[in-house]
This record gives sequence, structure tokens and C-alpha cells, in this order.
Amino acid sequence: MITRFSVAPMMDWTDRHCRSFHRILTRRARLYTEMVTTGALIHGPRARLLAYHPDEHPVALQLGGSEPDDLALCARMAEDAGYDEVNLNIGCPSERVQRGAFGACLMREPDLVAGCVAAMQAVVKIPVTVKCRIGVDDQDARESLFGFIETVSSAGCRHFVVHARKAWLKGLSPKENRDIPPLDYPLVHEVKRRWPDLHIGINGGITTLEACTEQLGHVDSVMVGRAAYQTPALLLDVDRTIFASTEAALSRDEALERFMPYIEAELSRGTPLHAMTRHILGLYNGLPGARIFRRHLSENAVKPGAGVAVVREAIDLVRRAALAQAAA
Repeated sequence: MITRFSVAPMMDWTDRHCRSFHRILTRRARLYTEMVTTGALIHGPRARLLAYHPDEHPVALQLGGSEPDDLALCARMAEDAGYDEVNLNIGCPSERVQRGAFGACLMREPDLVAGCVAAMQAVVKIPVTVKCRIGVDDQDARESLFGFIETVSSAGCRHFVVHARKAWLKGLSPKENRDIPPLDYPLVHEVKRRWPDLHIGINGGITTLEACTEQLGHVDSVMVGRAAYQTPALLLDVDRTIFASTEAALSRDEALERFMPYIEAELSRGTPLHAMTRHILGLYNGLPGARIFRRHLSENAVKPGAGVAVVREAIDLVRRAALAQAAA
């Protein structure tokens, strides 16, 4: 089953520590790994790249690649590892990805993508999904996107997440590609009207749950990226707002208390504290003490032997700041 809300796959961000923290904040959102290339899985540290905590479900593995046989092999690895979905990246605009002939440049090769999807679906039972752009460079966005969806869905893909921006492969950096090309939400809405039987998700520039709710009036699901990472407290209300859960949302402090056992377990395995605390830096953004919380973690979590006491000290600094503001 594909969910109505997910946290986007983000390179260098949505690692297993990040996902474990996000799962505490929301029980129902679907979480995605960072993009993993087929070459890395086939020839690299497979066990480490596929590792995740059982509590992360529902969790999807995102793959980067363009060789059908390699993608099929990696899709089978994903299923064997217990992932709930395998997603093919047709949206990343980085030069490294372009040199590997995959990511957003495959928007120009829908027949190849269709072949990749067909090969993956032939060997797994879990959903094979595609995350794409509306086009690249000087393509006509409507013509490009509609042609892409038509071809790839004909190969059996039933679920697309569309980043509602073009990718400019020359002249813009990956960071600029997340902001500069204009968003075209109506075009993605039009895709859903054209293919009502497909699951169409939308991604790009969505920063509030109110915006998510508005989008869900037009498409089947919403994927949020940077806003979920940089202001993770947004995820605390996802289950109630998007999934109509009647359970009370956790407070920020409660969420961190629930993260403590994970931190302690990872520390005992030799994971450095900063590998986990870097994902919680934005938890108190917008509240008194947010800056000192970030600074305390940034300065102290990297020290040799740093443990959970550093996190508790940071929480205490936030509480003191709140009390000081209330007394002012």
C-alpha cells in the first residue's frame, strides 16, 4: 500500500539515523532511503547500504541506475531485505549522476525507463515506483511529462512521484535545481486527471501541512523534502492532519526522549554521536532556545566520547530559554 504522505529521499540526509528519528515523529508517513546506485549495491558494502531499523516501516529503497538487469538484481535485493517499495530515481540532476547516464537525464529516454521498470517488476512483488521531473532543459514540459508517463505506465508502473520542476542539466547546480526552475503544480494535477487510475504523487516546494492538504485535493500523495528535514517538528502533526489519527501528537521533548534509546544503542556499536544529532538540529526551530540548542549540539556532539548527556544538556538549555521568555 502506498501512503498519502512521505519524506523525500535526500542525499546525505535521509540515512538510517535520520529515518529512525523521523519514524518517532510520525508513525504513518513513508520514509525513503538516500539514493543508492546499482553499482554501489552490486560491488560495494551491500549490507551497510541496505541496513535499516525494523521500526522504519513503511520504508522504501531508492535506486539510481539505467541498466535493466542491474536494476532487477538490486530490486530483488531490496525485496529480500524487507523493503516495502523500490523507487527508481529519474529526477536527480547532479553531474555525477549524469555521467552515469541515470537520474533526470532519463526523462529523455522513456523507453529505456520503461524497460528498467519492466525488468524490476518481473522479479519482485513489492511496488516498483518512479520519481521524476516534469522535464529537462528546453523540453516542452507538458509534452515531455505526458509522453514519459504514457510510456512508463504502459510497462506496468502504477505509481509516480513528480517533482513539479524541470531539471536544468547544464547551467544550474543540484542546489539551484531545487529552487530556480519554476514550479508547475497544475501540470501535475493535469496528469492525475489524465490518468485517474494511476497513483500520482507531488513533490517540490511544499513546506506546510496546510499546503499538503490542499495538494491532496488534486493528487494521491504528497512528498515533502527539505521542510521535513530542516524543521522536523512539522512531522509531529502529520498523523493527525494527513491520516486523521486520533492519537495525541508527541511534544518535541517527548520525541527526543523516545530517540534516546536508539542513540544509546548506536553509541554502544561505535556510531559517533554527531552522526545522529545532526538530524535533530532543527527540531526547535522557531522556538526560544533553538539557536543555543543547535550550537550546543554542533559544538559538543563531535567531541571524543560524547554521549546522550550532550543531548539532555541541549534540551535543558531550550527549557531554560522558554522559562526566561515566559518570565520576561
